[in-house]
Amino acid sequence: MIPVKGYAAYDASSPLTPYDFERRELRSDDVLIDILYSGVCHSDLHQVRHEWGNGIFPMVPGHEIVGKVAAVGNKVSKFKIGDTAGVGVMIDSCRKCNPCVSFMEQYCVEDMTGTYNGYERDGVTVSQGGYSTKIVTNERWVYHVSDKLDLPGVAPLLCAGITTYSPLKYAQVKEGDKVAVAGLGGLGHMAVKFAVAMGAEVTMISTSPSKEADARKLGAHHFVLSTDKDAMKKAESSFNVVVDSISGNHDYEYLLKLLCLEGKLLVVGLPSENPEVNPFELIKNRRSIIGSMIGGTVETQEMLDFCAEKNIVADYELINMQYINEAYERMLKNDVKYRFVIDVSSLK
Repeated sequence: MIPVKGYAAYDASSPLTPYDFERRELRSDDVLIDILYSGVCHSDLHQVRHEWGNGIFPMVPGHEIVGKVAAVGNKVSKFKIGDTAGVGVMIDSCRKCNPCVSFMEQYCVEDMTGTYNGYERDGVTVSQGGYSTKIVTNERWVYHVSDKLDLPGVAPLLCAGITTYSPLKYAQVKEGDKVAVAGLGGLGHMAVKFAVAMGAEVTMISTSPSKEADARKLGAHHFVLSTDKDAMKKAESSFNVVVDSISGNHDYEYLLKLLCLEGKLLVVGLPSENPEVNPFELIKNRRSIIGSMIGGTVETQEMLDFCAEKNIVADYELINMQYINEAYERMLKNDVKYRFVIDVSSLK
């Protein structure tokens, strides 16, 4: 077994504290990664606080992982020692169902295996995440990362990045399309960057006038204050695509109204209450609402290659592991632009 240092939640009400545990020895198709950086996703906070009702404790969060390959199994063909590599939200799936065969493993019929807070395919071993010094993963779920990119900024691409890239690709966003992004946070700021890089004319929709300057720095061409009724009325039937990254409770009606003929509302935000849908706004212009969850292994590598080509990384604040509990409290106040990233060397 491979000794590992990490930070874990021992229960749903206690702060994260140091936790020593072990990773399995490498199988023939496994890759061992020395973790350099681990992004902090809002879902980490939900899960350690048992807000989704499925917490397995002690829990080591983290599914936005970047590091260096330290060892490989004897059948590994894609990686060698010293490569820069990443691991995202999933580390396995059934590999047999239609989604898995199509490399859309996130939709595995038997459910994907999450990088943490889940059971590996043996049904016994608990998966533990990236708030740790090392991870062992089958090479299918490991990604090549370009050393041209700022590595701490790459870590959030493994969740926030692919979560917004995948639906934009599915919607076939192209040069000249008009795209609106609702909500400027970890997901929203990546949606702006990707849509701009794909050639779209991008508008940020926000409840906060203070977000306009930030949106324009990220590349947005326009800004609409969602509380301005006249501006929202003027924007109706204007957009080919609206990316809904809002995690607060809201209905879909005002976003649907923004869509032009055959426009698409791409839902990536997860409010705690079910949003309302007005069917009359849905049938007008033959609009559609499309859900999306991360991306498969092939698409995730495609996204990382696209980021290397376009020099896209997340905006982040680098923290030590020992600061994680304070970071969680700041996340609750939306006090971060736009992702925390842990410098894992602080664990050593």
